[in-house]
Amino acid sequence: MGEVFAGRYELVDPIGRGGAGAVWRAWDQRRRRYVAAKVLQQSDAHALLRFVREQAMRIDHPHVLAPASWAADDDKVLFTMDLVHGGSLSHLIGDYGPLPPRYVCVLVDQLLSGLQAVHSEGIIHRDIKPANILLEATGTGAPHVRLSDFGIAMRKGEPRLTDADFVVGTPGYFAPEQMMGAEPDVPADLYAVGLVSLYLLSGQRPDARAIAERFLSGGVPPAPIGVPDALWQVIGALLQPDPRARFRTATGARKALAGAVELLPEPPPGEEPVEIFDQIGPLPEGFGPDGPLPSGPRTTGAAAVHPEPGPVRPQAPPAPPRQAPEPEPGYVSPTAGYPLAAPAHPPTRTDVPVPAGPQPPAPIPLPMPMPTVPVPQPQAAPPAPVPAAAGTAPPARTRRPGPPPTVVIPVLVLAAICFAVGIYALASG
Repeated sequence: MGEVFAGRYELVDPIGRGGAGAVWRAWDQRRRRYVAAKVLQQSDAHALLRFVREQAMRIDHPHVLAPASWAADDDKVLFTMDLVHGGSLSHLIGDYGPLPPRYVCVLVDQLLSGLQAVHSEGIIHRDIKPANILLEATGTGAPHVRLSDFGIAMRKGEPRLTDADFVVGTPGYFAPEQMMGAEPDVPADLYAVGLVSLYLLSGQRPDARAIAERFLSGGVPPAPIGVPDALWQVIGALLQPDPRARFRTATGARKALAGAVELLPEPPPGEEPVEIFDQIGPLPEGFGPDGPLPSGPRTTGAAAVHPEPGPVRPQAPPAPPRQAPEPEPGYVSPTAGYPLAAPAHPPTRTDVPVPAGPQPPAPIPLPMPMPTVPVPQPQAAPPAPVPAAAGTAPPARTRRPGPPPTVVIPVLVLAAICFAVGIYALASG
């Protein structure tokens, strides 16, 4: 099993790596599902401050992949987000190369939808690129875009963590004003969307510097080969070097894109469908779709997990339990709690009267050692009788048992000896 982080997140296997940390597939023991966990690699104050900023981005939108929770364990910190299986736009281009224009319009429209939600929170992403735009593994169905990685995103008005003359982001997706140290703003993110659109249509990374020089020298250039003119007009407006000539909002760009889609030609018959595969791969050994697999029989709640049953072998019926013999009526075992067998010689009754008159002389017994007479233990007093209710017969009185045989027999033997000695004395006198 993997390392359990903060008593909740069990790290399963690494699925990615970024500039500030590694991304792991993890099992959330509380929510009982797999999540993506970004673990901070660096521990300096600057990286930690960026990490805190990123985990504070709480944006609930179907096309935004923002942090959902965070945890700290000793000198390590992580935050979690939904686990997205379809890889990024970079994986998609690696599988198919240039994509059909209509398919690109669907991807760009979803990207602009998520970006509008980000901008409405006063946040500038600053790192829009194909690797940060993830996809759900939808197969040949409609694609589902998720904008991710808010590592260098910032809210408007927050202090910058870098000097004004230091550019943060990914080379090749900078807006011209970013290269000159301007404050991050909405048009800079929209410029990056235009570059991503060219990447999806051409299958190659665009040259941002050459594109800016071409626009500055002769205005909007002609549409590249294979790009419809209506779609190129929207992309060209996103790629204007002057931020004041671009769309001011992502919503405005979406409206223009929707109009361009209406002018696109129908796809040719027999066009190969685009399929988005699962790029994460199967779970490692010891994990299943419902979490870590049990290593042995264990009980969780009211349900028990057991191994596969083996062949059933016939067994002999169990022997009946041994029972102690019932004591004879009127006999109480001196052990009270454990029943014993009745003695071989039952006690002699003393309530029978001895007949009057001379008795035949008894034989004189031989001298014999006197047995040791045990002292009887005092018995607890019987409980006080409970008065019977009116109209009911009183309960039958039970006869209390006499002393145990171990006391009665030696006493009777001693009495018989004394009786014989007396008779002998009377006869001889």
